[in-house]
Amino acid sequence: MTSDLERTFETLRSHASVMARTTASERRARLRRLRAAVAAHRVELAEAVHADFGRPAAETELAEIHSVLDEIDTALRGLGRWMRPERAGMPLMLFGTASRIVYEPRGVVLILAPWNYPIGLVLNPLVAAIAAGNCAVCKPSEKTPHVAALLSQMLAACCEAREVAVVEGGPEVAKALLDLPFDHICFTGSTAIGKVVMAAAAKHLASVTLELGGKSPAIVDVSADLRAAAERIAIGKFLNAGQTCIAPDYALVPRSLEASFLEALRAALASFYGPTEEARAACPDFARVVDAGHFARLTGLLDRAVAAGARVVAGGGRDAGTRYIAPTVLADVPPSADIMQEEIFGPILPVLAYETREDALALIHRLGKPLAMFVFTRERGAADFFIGATSAGATVINNIGLHYLHHGLPFGGVGPSGLGSYHGRHGFRAFSHARAVMRQYEPALIRLFFPPYRPGSLGQRVLRLLEKLP
Repeated sequence: MTSDLERTFETLRSHASVMARTTASERRARLRRLRAAVAAHRVELAEAVHADFGRPAAETELAEIHSVLDEIDTALRGLGRWMRPERAGMPLMLFGTASRIVYEPRGVVLILAPWNYPIGLVLNPLVAAIAAGNCAVCKPSEKTPHVAALLSQMLAACCEAREVAVVEGGPEVAKALLDLPFDHICFTGSTAIGKVVMAAAAKHLASVTLELGGKSPAIVDVSADLRAAAERIAIGKFLNAGQTCIAPDYALVPRSLEASFLEALRAALASFYGPTEEARAACPDFARVVDAGHFARLTGLLDRAVAAGARVVAGGGRDAGTRYIAPTVLADVPPSADIMQEEIFGPILPVLAYETREDALALIHRLGKPLAMFVFTRERGAADFFIGATSAGATVINNIGLHYLHHGLPFGGVGPSGLGSYHGRHGFRAFSHARAVMRQYEPALIRLFFPPYRPGSLGQRVLRLLEKLP
């Protein structure tokens, strides 16, 4: 296995210098071929995701297919502008020079993708890699084998083998890939594995883009539209059965509004997935948990939360045979419960009541910097308060997760929720090195500062003059 991976890597590395010299027109041609392949296989891609964990086609179309096509279209429109060198100003001391910043590809990049959005989290980084002029190795998750096989077939048909390679396999393949001297690694997954990836990258001094996760809060302010907040939090949480890195991990609601908010959540679940637990279990619009291990982890968290005093407001049902966990809402969750110590990544929403905004802040700070934060309020001051008092990868006011679909915004985390960002121009720059280029013309003022360093020399007088200038 290792020798095969090494051969694949060397094939790409030997071609990287050729890719680095490609023009905007040539890179656009590659992106158009990729776009045509995605459009031609959009039905098969949705079917493959459904075969892997039962996600409805409509969710795949919205969250993945549309996102990838829009990412490509954004790159097609902006690539010529992104690749253009940027002029840098000239300090007076460097009179006689001209400087610019040139964006050059990093070389050979590795894209390690997760299972929860197995199309977009392979292809969106790949778009950035191609736009920046890199060669790339993509490793889809082994937990979504139907998608991995289809992506391998699709990319082999639309990309040259010396430019893009797809490698399938489990953790042992990922480990072997991390031993290779890639120039950049883009990883999406858990914080724990992100640390492993970063440590492996350090051995080769490779740069990294890490999109990790964390406990993203949905904060309901006293001024919020409760019905709208409940509906948007519910769809953001239970889309893809909660297996979304930017899903709200828990909701914070003023104690005075807790009962009304819980009732609004129950109404949203009835509207989206059916009025009874039986109807929701049979609903074709609700995905399943990806595998038995993830199912066991989630049901364990749920059972321990209830044992610690949490109250099941809606849901709670499960079926191991189909890996179904009902969309579940919990109230009265002790902050010390296990479910509040780790990212849930499943269809369970704890709702915690707070007395003051400072109480809500204290919990958010204790749980670390999240990948996303959502604030529901009709008062600008409330949104500004939470934005100013916290740090997060992104913040959306009065909705959930829409920033992922905006390719003009950087997508990424901060601290334990990630490092670096991508999408649109931000992706191009993440997969590029900003190279400083300076040209010396004549006369060269810098000669005034050559030795010997005599007191009162012209060079020293010029320096003092420059210091006085604004």
